[in-house]
Amino acid sequence: MEKVEKVTEALKKAAIGGEKKPKKEKKAPAADAADAGPLELNPPAAFIQERLDLFDRLYKEQQEELTKRPHDDINITMPDGKVLVGKSYETTPAQIAAGISKSLLKRTVVARVDGEELWDLERPLEKSCKLELLDFNDDQGKFVFWHSSAHVLGEACERRFGCSLCIGPPVDNGFYYEMALPGGAAVQASDWAPLESIVGKIVKEKQPFQRLEMSKEDLLKMFAYNPYKQHIIKDKIADGTRTTVYRNGPLIDLCRGPHVPDTSRIEAFAIMKNSSSYFLGDANNDSLQRIYGVSFPDKKLMAAHKKFLEEAAKRDHRLIGKQQELFYFEEASPGSAMWLPHGMRIHNAITNYIKEEYWDRGYDEVMTPNMFNVSLWEQSGHLAHYKEDMFLLDVDKEQFGLKPMNCPAHAMMFRHRDRSHKELPLKYADFGVLHRNEASGALSGLTRVRRFQQDDAHIFCREDQIKDEVADLFDFMRKFYGILGLTFKLKLSTRPEKYMGEISTWDAAEARLKEALDEFANDGGVAWELNAGDGAFYGPKIDVAVLDCLNRQWQCATIQLDFQQPQNFSLEYQTAETVQTIAEKKGEKAAAAPAPKEEPAAVDEEKDKKDGKKKPLLVKKPLSQGCARPVMIHRAMAGSVERFTAILCEHFAGKWPLWLSPRQVIIIPVGMGFLDYAKEVAALLKKEHFYADVDSSGNTLQKKIRNGQLAQYNFCFVVGADEKANRMVNIRYRDDTSTQARDVPVPLDEAIEKLKNLKAERGMYNPFPHKKEEGAEEKKA
Repeated sequence: MEKVEKVTEALKKAAIGGEKKPKKEKKAPAADAADAGPLELNPPAAFIQERLDLFDRLYKEQQEELTKRPHDDINITMPDGKVLVGKSYETTPAQIAAGISKSLLKRTVVARVDGEELWDLERPLEKSCKLELLDFNDDQGKFVFWHSSAHVLGEACERRFGCSLCIGPPVDNGFYYEMALPGGAAVQASDWAPLESIVGKIVKEKQPFQRLEMSKEDLLKMFAYNPYKQHIIKDKIADGTRTTVYRNGPLIDLCRGPHVPDTSRIEAFAIMKNSSSYFLGDANNDSLQRIYGVSFPDKKLMAAHKKFLEEAAKRDHRLIGKQQELFYFEEASPGSAMWLPHGMRIHNAITNYIKEEYWDRGYDEVMTPNMFNVSLWEQSGHLAHYKEDMFLLDVDKEQFGLKPMNCPAHAMMFRHRDRSHKELPLKYADFGVLHRNEASGALSGLTRVRRFQQDDAHIFCREDQIKDEVADLFDFMRKFYGILGLTFKLKLSTRPEKYMGEISTWDAAEARLKEALDEFANDGGVAWELNAGDGAFYGPKIDVAVLDCLNRQWQCATIQLDFQQPQNFSLEYQTAETVQTIAEKKGEKAAAAPAPKEEPAAVDEEKDKKDGKKKPLLVKKPLSQGCARPVMIHRAMAGSVERFTAILCEHFAGKWPLWLSPRQVIIIPVGMGFLDYAKEVAALLKKEHFYADVDSSGNTLQKKIRNGQLAQYNFCFVVGADEKANRMVNIRYRDDTSTQARDVPVPLDEAIEKLKNLKAERGMYNPFPHKKEEGAEEKKA
């Protein structure tokens, strides 16, 4: 069959269960270095020595000032409750670690003070505090280790290229450094080995990381040669304030820190790739070069990481999507997936499951427009916080925006008529199309797109209903991820620097979520972590990181508690305490009915046009008598269906469970004389809504079966003379090697019934236990 052949041939050539490609011979690092010219600039760039001279003078002044500070006794409380006595501006976390054991000091990357502030191991403590010693296995320890490694990479780049460094942050799987090379040159693959060689020198030199506080004026002098650092200093550092730089060897970099004690901690280092980028991610700015790397404190960890990358490459959803003809992208619409028929089968299976859960959990599905006047986004607060990520359009001399989220539309839907407390909780679910203006360089398969759909829903409820609703969401989450074999972690993200509303409202919202998280953890759920300052601008949220079979974390579900949008849109519902009851309590004449809502203020459209004002969609108003504001809970389980499909693609490595699979059954006749029966079996399966194909090719039986397995059909139904005569099928199960030989035939009706049960249960088991006939052999056509 041509369709099956096309898929299987592609799979054979791929890393997933296919033939291995011959390895290309690699040049020795020395040869690469020779091809790329001198290892380092000689003499080095002039700005390096000028920068060092200023640093040395200011660092000496700083150290002299620190010695004059009082060295008072301080209490240092360790995680086990033990209290150690030290001296302020003298005792360092490194000394504390060494006092416990030398091996602890070697393992420790950074310290954490009072549960919040990260602290250099060699930086003296300043007051009594709680002290934690973090190693590479801690997320923050890994962050610091990779940040320090980025500085080492930056030093190597300066020594080789004499470049102007830009930024060098840690990222999820390592770090990168951006830079502008002299004359607009580009980094080449032949530069990798020389850079790694320079890094090896830096590590052996055991360069200490030295911290120096500097004024804005001195920073501008130090980085006068670098226009990118100049821009960052002028834009991010307020006049009259001070910030820090760190030095290792000849490198001095603008940085908050902290860092590892010295460069010898970086025992394993590798450059992973390089690419071009734009300064600050803006295509209107200068083009820069970006080099990515990864590092570890142990060579065994590097070896394990490279093995992990090999496995992850086999599971890359972009590769599997191409092989299995699930989706692709067109240049005419970057970041917008073209879903092919087999991809839509998976897409629909995910959304259909969620819709079933919606039915059981009391959600109502709605549909809202894709485009709204910007006045809506101003009212919701999104325009002020999200404008750069929106697609804005000019229509009829007014500005509109494609919706990047559904919450403002659902808020308007709630307020379009009077609401009673009896209607709450009101749950609106929406699979509408969303658009976000992601940078072109950030687009990546289905994981980062511009056009997508979410299993988006908003729950409008009373404050006393929050606890039960969040508990139901935890139950939903546990069930949904459980059937897919995914585990998850929970983080509570609290008030960010830029936020809407009153602090007291935020504190109340955060307390509600903490209570719900604690109850879930105590009820057999998972423990949660605090992610301070990372909430949405309108409220705190619970972020859910899903862990796949490779233990990679993916951001999927979210639960956000929002007290702000109901105020922005003047949402209200009539409470159980009616207006009549309130009036009676006051001794006033009872009102026959609730007071009518205030109408929006009259708008002089002609005057507003002259003044350049936009017509408001709604005038905010105080609560009506006898009414209260609802709480709005934003929630998603899969999040972006596109991204979730990519996660599942890599989690299952393209071996989809039956209920999700776009290729469920392949019927294989042992000869052309049995093709009519094979087609009859396929028709019966399709009648029961199974995706069934027939292999009518002229290949041998063994090749047909192999092709079906490579194409990831869950089941191969082989039919020959016995099967046709007795209306039976001989079954091979993709995920069970014991079923790959001829088995005892199964009655067709029984086989279909068992498949129906497996699909309904969304199971991942074999409903056809192996019962091979003694001495049985495959019959040939």
